Amino acid sequence: MDLARKEFVEQFQKRTKRLAIDVIEFSKSLPKTEEATIMKRQLLRSVTSVAANYRAACRARSAAEFHAKISIVIEEADETLFWLELLEESGTTTKASTSHLMQESTEILSVMAKARKNTSK
Repeated sequence: MDLARKEFVEQFQKRTKRLAIDVIEFSKSLPKTEEATIMKRQLLRSVTSVAANYRAACRARSAAEFHAKISIVIEEADETLFWLELLEESGTTTKASTSHLMQESTEILSVMAKARKNTSK
């Protein structure tokens, strides 16, 4: 692996982990209602899966394994966006509190979709 690619991988691992930490911090501000708790649990599950599966993709033993793990990252990043949208649209939280998280999730989703497209199965 060349130096530039290695640096990208390390930075993207940090970026996906940072998103997970930011969402964990955000989740602490959510109301303690049953509805919010259900959405929060789903959000935390999906965002932590983004970071964990990207890390696993970086250790893939084959192109097929990499493709499979990146596909999971894409699905989980999209699900993270869904839960953030639902929290906002249900009035559980505000657009101001989710906008950065949604932007970062969208960017991660976009980068991973491009990586998957550039990788053979």
